[in-house]
Amino acid sequence: MAYVDGFVLVVPRRRLKEYKRVAQKAGKIWKEYGAVSYVECVGDDLKPRWNFPKMAKPKAGEVILFSWISYKSKAQRDRVNKKVMADPRLEKMMDPENMPFDPKRMAMGGFKSIVSY
Repeated sequence: MAYVDGFVLVVPRRRLKEYKRVAQKAGKIWKEYGAVSYVECVGDDLKPRWNFPKMAKPKAGEVILFSWISYKSKAQRDRVNKKVMADPRLEKMMDPENMPFDPKRMAMGGFKSIVSY
């Protein structure tokens, strides 16, 4: 079964285009090193009673993103991420002072697939 890294983060709406450009570059790097898929989604139907807004606590002018990267296995994920994190192209995008979002407000984790079609 596949292994997935999942992410929830908030991005200032005014920096969403910038975030998309960074994500497109990062996605190409992850895929180059073997990720099965790389997906970035921006919240579109997030009713206040649902948990994403409660969890992410977006401020005025921020949007919620839900993203995931899938792999063949956890071992493959570990190999891919080791290569990605050593890639100088990603390092340029990871400067905490210039990121289009606050990484301290990002939730992330690794997940084992239990159902997949």
